[in-house]
Amino acid sequence: MYIGMYALLRVFRRQAGTVGIADLLVIVVIADAAQNGMAGDSRSITEALILITTIVLWDWFFDWLGFSSRFWGRILEPQPLLLIENGKLIRKHLDQELIKEDDLRSQLREQGIADIGSVRKCFLESNGHFSVLTEVKNASKLDGNDDDVKAVHKSK
Repeated sequence: MYIGMYALLRVFRRQAGTVGIADLLVIVVIADAAQNGMAGDSRSITEALILITTIVLWDWFFDWLGFSSRFWGRILEPQPLLLIENGKLIRKHLDQELIKEDDLRSQLREQGIADIGSVRKCFLESNGHFSVLTEVKNASKLDGNDDDVKAVHKSK
């Protein structure tokens, strides 16, 4: 069972470094399917591997569908949600996602941002991470002017 599951997940589950809710759901369903093949019940290892293969293929199909179709991509993957714009909290969006202001401030502090006023934009991404765009004064004049330089921070 282990070798079969390892091979399937190795072939079909290359990720960009994050584990989302859908991935956790697939792992739980696979674990339940694998348990049937390993428990010694009337089901065989072959039946369990077929079921696990079916689950992995459906998961891969939904990933492919979201990647290849803009329509299905919007349905399967939520858009980033704007939480801060130009230093102002968007309370409606915080309330919608049940995020306390203290929790958001904690996330900003983890990224070295002490003041919400310095945040140009902060998004809650579909994978649960926070993306923060700040305005930072350029200490060394690279091109002769002292325009603001945009810094991007990402956090979980």
